[in-house]
Amino acid sequence: MSEPSSRSIFPGFSSALTQSLRLLEGRVPANELAARVTQAAMEQPGVTGARLWRIDDGTPSVWAQAGAVPPVVTAQIAGIPLTDGSKDPAVWTGPLGSDDYRMRILEARGAQPLSAELREQLRLLSRFAALALALAERRGALEEMSSIVEATKRLNSTLDLGELIHIILQIATRQTKAERGTVFLVDRERNEIWSLVGLGLEQQVIRLPADKGIAGWVAHHGKSVRLENAYDDPRFEPEVDRRLGFTTRRLLCLPIRNEAGEVSGVLQLLNKPEPFTREDEAFLDALSTHVALALEKAQFHRERIEKEKLERDLALAREIQAGLLPDAPPDFPGLAIAVSHKPSQMVGGDYYDFLPQRNGEKEQLLIVVADVEGKGAASALVMANVQATLHAIADQPGPLERLPETINHKMMRTVSLSGGRRTKYLSMFVARVENAGRSLRYVNAGHVPPVVVRSDGRIEWLEKGGMIVGLLPDVAYESAEVRLQPGDVLVACTDGITEAMDAAGNEFGRPRLAEMVARLRGRTADEILQGVIEEVEKHAHGGTYEDDRVLLILKAV
Repeated sequence: MSEPSSRSIFPGFSSALTQSLRLLEGRVPANELAARVTQAAMEQPGVTGARLWRIDDGTPSVWAQAGAVPPVVTAQIAGIPLTDGSKDPAVWTGPLGSDDYRMRILEARGAQPLSAELREQLRLLSRFAALALALAERRGALEEMSSIVEATKRLNSTLDLGELIHIILQIATRQTKAERGTVFLVDRERNEIWSLVGLGLEQQVIRLPADKGIAGWVAHHGKSVRLENAYDDPRFEPEVDRRLGFTTRRLLCLPIRNEAGEVSGVLQLLNKPEPFTREDEAFLDALSTHVALALEKAQFHRERIEKEKLERDLALAREIQAGLLPDAPPDFPGLAIAVSHKPSQMVGGDYYDFLPQRNGEKEQLLIVVADVEGKGAASALVMANVQATLHAIADQPGPLERLPETINHKMMRTVSLSGGRRTKYLSMFVARVENAGRSLRYVNAGHVPPVVVRSDGRIEWLEKGGMIVGLLPDVAYESAEVRLQPGDVLVACTDGITEAMDAAGNEFGRPRLAEMVARLRGRTADEILQGVIEEVEKHAHGGTYEDDRVLLILKAV
């Protein structure tokens, strides 16, 4: 039995049309099928050029074209009729299906007026092409939906931010066939966008101002950008290319929006072999919410892990810092001593210490109360260095004022060695007690003046000394001496006590501290300490400011 002829399979069709329809068979992507439709039109005798128009949401574009067709002008699409009603006898147009959102129009041109028979063949071709394109687009939509479902599964497979970004870029570059991609995250606090990893690059962090480059523009305006040559666009920032030794050509950049519609990141794809398409953009846009949700979960996980690590580190630092401070005041003849230390954070820069000394047969006690500028880990580190320095030089002979001078010299030397980068400064009160607690020599280096409340209620402030430590080189300090009699009380503290604020912003203040100690002077050192702390806590309840606090009570007995 002989094979059936083409004419028996498609009765009434010309041989050329029959062969053309063969081009529309098979499962091919919609974009490839669009090119085949124009090729099929070109197969008809007398057709010298063909173009397939696509109108999505009212926006016209050329989907595919072949042969000799005139350049596209803005007004041209408006003049194309939906049926073969062109006034130009050498032009035929016809619809390839439409709905509320999209329209497809096939345009065919000839060097001579097109015959009625050719127009009928083109009309029949358009009917088959419309059906084939509809099937291809539906099939493409199903495949895209399947890809999105599969991509969503992968996005939910990890909470590691670096791995997640790598997965996002794998999905995006594979779908679009882009050479390279980058995910930028929006950092609103620092007004920056930053990338953690780029496909095709070694992992590194790139930070850019949020108002620079294509990615910055997309993050700010929330609109997608497609470019054929990135260097032709004034928004493009070539500095990253220069830094990485890369040349960007084609570019697709689109916002990543969370469920609230806010731009939380930007996806940038580079150097696809052929132009990026609306289909590329539509797929990635459909995936955007899933990407944003996965990124937010990963960032939250990353922040939680970092916070837990920081808390562990700070807890360890607090243990170490607590180990640097005396467990309890020492016993010293003629004195009762009580002390309290409360950092406002896990660690702080307030410092107190007691260092027993001897001067021949005389027993001495060195007392230190210091306050490093600021609070937190950095201040605690400076405090630890000051403590180490004090312990190293405290036993060396020399006048008391030598101690703050030596610490100041070491701190200024550190500034010099670091190229002028200033470290923190501190205030400190240093006192040496001897003669069974009756003689006290002190240096006040810019510290809150301690107060001596005499047994009869008189008040004296200890202000002799000099400026704060670690601010200027070659600073000289002076010392002074006071005599203590039984019943006298010396109170030294850091400014966390005197500057404790109530809800209205009123400080506790030095006068109030002195008045309270004067009222409590008949009690024990521990009772005076507890009474002052309770009053400060009561005053600061509901206040907005809190600093590290050290309170030290010395009572002559």
